[in-house]
Amino acid sequence: MLSLIIVVLATVAAGFIVWANDKRHAKYGAGLPAGVAAGVGALSWIILMAAGFGYLPGRTWIPWVLPIVLGAAASVGAVLVLGRNRTRNDTHRLTAILRR
Repeated sequence: MLSLIIVVLATVAAGFIVWANDKRHAKYGAGLPAGVAAGVGALSWIILMAAGFGYLPGRTWIPWVLPIVLGAAASVGAVLVLGRNRTRNDTHRLTAILRR
């Protein structure tokens, strides 16, 4: 259970780092990338533990490292998709309002 806590804390930290490094981070909240990272990290940890990758000699790193990497990657993907779409939608709405 301690490994799950460490994985969640590491993925949340990665999500905040992703948010801080995004140039369009004013378009969405700071909790979004951290939440996506934590959710994906915890879910992948649960799946890996249920699949039997728990505490095997020589493979102990898999349920520790892989969920953190997957969570960070999901956070980057969510930020790229959401930031681009949100900026485009806000620009279209603002243009429509200003044309009235």
